[in-house]
Amino acid sequence: MINFVTGGGGFIGQRLVTALKCSDGGLRVLSRVKHPNYKTIVCDLQSEDIPNQALDNVNTVFHLAGFAHDMRNASEIADIYYKVNVSATVQLANLAVRAGVKRFIFVSSVKAGGNSTSKKCINENDQSDPEGIYGKTKREAELKLLEIGKESGMHVSIIRPSLVYGPNVKGNLQLMLSGVRAGWFPPLPETGNRRSMIHVDDLVRAILLISEDKQANGEIFIATDGTPHSSREIYSVICNITGKPVPKWSVPKFLFNLIALTSPKIKYKVDKLLGDECYSSEKLEALGFKSKRTLREMNKTSF
Repeated sequence: MINFVTGGGGFIGQRLVTALKCSDGGLRVLSRVKHPNYKTIVCDLQSEDIPNQALDNVNTVFHLAGFAHDMRNASEIADIYYKVNVSATVQLANLAVRAGVKRFIFVSSVKAGGNSTSKKCINENDQSDPEGIYGKTKREAELKLLEIGKESGMHVSIIRPSLVYGPNVKGNLQLMLSGVRAGWFPPLPETGNRRSMIHVDDLVRAILLISEDKQANGEIFIATDGTPHSSREIYSVICNITGKPVPKWSVPKFLFNLIALTSPKIKYKVDKLLGDECYSSEKLEALGFKSKRTLREMNKTSF
């Protein structure tokens, strides 16, 4: 049995590859550069098609590779988002069907589900139009994958991670870590906002769970650690992790609101920092999933 992983060099992918390495099956990865320890299909999804023989003798595909959070104007590079997130995903799924792959697991994003206008935590049934080209292309890929699975009989399961934390985290959490460590990140106020998150190793366990459970076939699952966190809580945990004392004061929320009035881009960043992004993982938990890590264990690892 061979497991095939795209995006194996990324933050989540590295942890998944480590977990699969501990199993009895073989491992093959698709990457832009040759992996030193595993058989590699060298392919740049932005500019190349996936080789027809890439999935020979593969039992399960874990598709993590994607294009996200580019700092350039999204409208100027829409073709890259579509090529990587939609076209390459569909091509990979069609190759999987032709190669007789049994299971295809797609790591999507909560952005594919759109935003909720209510105060409740969003679940898989609260689908709305995704905002932004990243969410739109992830959603289009989801719909096409589910159709391919339905027509072919191949097991297709989709997981939408909330904000992922863990050792060597990237993105905004890494920026906050660096800012707190350097002393320039402002002490955030307690606004009672709710942000869903999940430890990378818990996410890997969830990915493996839906790849093995027949009830997950044709389904979409949101993955969280089950406990929404406020931005102040996240800030305080990061202070502890970096060895910094948690300030007893904070920048008042009204100052953030005033700063947000200066431009739409800054307002977007303030909303991301202090707004709600709450999701429910009850559907995943119904399969037996239960997180083992908490935010305070951000730097701990299971593997």
